Amino acid sequence: MSTRSVQVPTPDGTADAVVASPDDGERHPGVLLYPDVIGPRPVIHEMAERLASHGYHVLVPNLFYRHGPAPVVEVPDLTVPENREAFFREALPLLHEHTVERALADAGAYLDFLAARPEVRPGPVGTVGYCFGAVLAVRTAAARPGQVAAAAGFHPGSLVTDAPDSPHRLASDIAAELYFGFAEHDDGMKPEDIARWDDAMDEAGVTCASEVYPGTVHGFTMADTSAFSPSGLDRHWKDLVPLLDRNLTTD
Repeated sequence: MSTRSVQVPTPDGTADAVVASPDDGERHPGVLLYPDVIGPRPVIHEMAERLASHGYHVLVPNLFYRHGPAPVVEVPDLTVPENREAFFREALPLLHEHTVERALADAGAYLDFLAARPEVRPGPVGTVGYCFGAVLAVRTAAARPGQVAAAAGFHPGSLVTDAPDSPHRLASDIAAELYFGFAEHDDGMKPEDIARWDDAMDEAGVTCASEVYPGTVHGFTMADTSAFSPSGLDRHWKDLVPLLDRNLTTD
């Protein structure tokens, strides 16, 4: 495996990022991996490397690059409740400043960067996101329906809101196959929200699978937090990789 730091030009500057890919000299389909609000860090890099081991060229951007290189907020031991509270007091303002307009401008830059890399096979790409990164994966799929063929999200942020630009209202713009793994216990996406999400996808004719992972809480894929579920992470791989394989790989 090959993992290295890169710089991605964007309309607002330069985003620091990491790419992971098989070190075999071949070209592989591109995948844009959106991290959670905690941002790029060792556990995210490890996840990118594991995904790359399945034959993908994975880009992980620092979503808050406008405020500096990652880590924009130093990441403490997030298994300690007191540390979590202090961290999110600093991190949440960054999230609130990451507007839809910024997200879409960045998404175009990230996908253009992937498409231009000699290691990336021409053709469809995938997006995957965690927490609020899952919302960005949806927005990216809707913004680039001719390019994004698969999108997945795990313990996503709010996909259903009353806002005019709520992610669930983008269904008619999506051509990708979608997969979402929801936490059983998550105030951000309650059962009624998941039902509204599914109804919106069904009405628009979007191919979308939604599954609730029993015994999990928001953040269950993240091994460096108290929310971590080893079984949830393992299942996430079993659901994610086939989605990408059937949409991004060709004979």
